[in-house]
Amino acid sequence: QVQLVESGGRLVQAGGSLRLTCAASGLTFSTWTMGWFRQAPGKEREFVASITTIGGSTSYADSVKGRFTISRDNAKNTVYLQMDSLKPEDTALYYCAARRFTVSWTYWGQGTQVTVSS
Repeated sequence: QVQLVESGGRLVQAGGSLRLTCAASGLTFSTWTMGWFRQAPGKEREFVASITTIGGSTSYADSVKGRFTISRDNAKNTVYLQMDSLKPEDTALYYCAARRFTVSWTYWGQGTQVTVSS
């Protein structure tokens, strides 16, 4: 059974930093592309960042480019999202996701809440 468990979300002031963690189990982690998404109240879920398998090629939404960094540790089956220079508009429920050989994302975590106060 595949599980993606996010952690690290909390209340933080604008300009601050957070590191989100997603621990994966039940899959051969190194062969899956991993991603982070977020959903703010009243809005649709949106792509934040992704990282490919062993090569670790990354992609970012324009809104977070230069402030967020995605990374992975294949030995620990973990993907991270380092978030710096946080803004109130970054407030959302952040989800971890996994996909392999498809455009759509196959597995999703339950999310971790990030709240940025002004």
